[in-house]
Amino acid sequence: MGKTHLKSLALAYLEAKPPQSDIQKHAAELFRSLDIPTTKNEEWKYLNLKNIASRAYTFANGNASNIAAAIAKPFVEAYDEQNANVLVFVNGVYIPALSRVVTPESDLKISNLSEAKSKYAAEFGKHFGKYANDEHHIFAALNTAADAEGAFIYVPNNKTVEAPVILHYIASAEAGDVLVQTRNLFVVGTSAQLTLVEHYNSTEQANHSLTNMVTEVFVGGNARFDHYKIQNEANTSSHIGFTQTWQLQDSYYANTTVSLSGEIVRNNLHIAIDGQNCEAFMNGLYVLDGNTVVDNHTVADHRQPHSHSNELYKGLLDGKSHAVFNGKIFVRQDAQKTNAFQSNKNILLSPDANVDTKPQLEIWADDVKCSHGCTVGALDEELLFYLCTRGINEETARALLMLAFAEDVLERIQVKSVREYVEKIIAARLKMDI
Repeated sequence: MGKTHLKSLALAYLEAKPPQSDIQKHAAELFRSLDIPTTKNEEWKYLNLKNIASRAYTFANGNASNIAAAIAKPFVEAYDEQNANVLVFVNGVYIPALSRVVTPESDLKISNLSEAKSKYAAEFGKHFGKYANDEHHIFAALNTAADAEGAFIYVPNNKTVEAPVILHYIASAEAGDVLVQTRNLFVVGTSAQLTLVEHYNSTEQANHSLTNMVTEVFVGGNARFDHYKIQNEANTSSHIGFTQTWQLQDSYYANTTVSLSGEIVRNNLHIAIDGQNCEAFMNGLYVLDGNTVVDNHTVADHRQPHSHSNELYKGLLDGKSHAVFNGKIFVRQDAQKTNAFQSNKNILLSPDANVDTKPQLEIWADDVKCSHGCTVGALDEELLFYLCTRGINEETARALLMLAFAEDVLERIQVKSVREYVEKIIAARLKMDI
């Protein structure tokens, strides 16, 4: 695609605000050398970025205001979060007035990223930029080079954070098309435990927003991290996200990604399983209508023996929506005794909806148990007929079947207020009362 409008604007931004650290400078050089991907690129073959790459974005600035707090408040109040740690960002700007921390600092080090560079310098320097590989990812390179803002979370060794952490990211394109850069760093120490929710939302406006997100996750030995990502952005908002997780021995990591709306959504979730006796779970649900496009690319990279990964992604597609699933499992030569499973299931509710699904296995070890599979189809007419013969009208019967299809992913959301929020949105879309 060459030097698109987006790339030209980004280069001008980096010229005006030159990168300062070595990590940023390296990322800026990478960004200059890479092109916005096209459908000729195998990793992006089903996702056309032409429209979002040609817009005249303004880079979101760092000036917080009462207006930003007013924009964010309705989104923050969507959850009952009285017992949660909450950080709120609007267009990459941290909003202290709507944020709060209920867990003692001895158990949880939490702040916006720019503050963490000095306040938690040792842990920040040890982990920042060490996991998210931007060598072939132009959007991740831009995120690193542009000094993006977001959340820093550090759970010290042997600490359990009882209250969940909920991070709200709201994009607002009031003044014109806007590019929002979001960067997170989550570190869960040895034998520590954390539950965290990333929630991405945006205001309903005629202008367009693009959120460019990078999240780095480190899960120490014998640690547990339950990680949720909820996307419910406006139909004029796009989202390109890259989450890279690194697991050490005996650790547990579960990621559940729920995509509900947006213009174009790309989720890259990579897990490096670099220790023995690890468990990694990748759960996904996309419930789409209109012209929404959601592209999920996942990688489970088994590097050490005696570990387990399990992936389940499910989709309900209506209208002219389009879903892409590309799931990769790598089992390296040293990763003997690996168990790795992957499943992608889709239901098309409209003749105009479509899905491209591509599960992949690459195995270099010989003593493993691995499987993958995918299905695409319509609702089961026999089950629908059965429910209708029991006195349930057809519309309600269809809704019940769709909700049941989604339930085995929804039940994995252990934060009650978040699960209820997602269930209500899906039920409303299915014209159900719950």
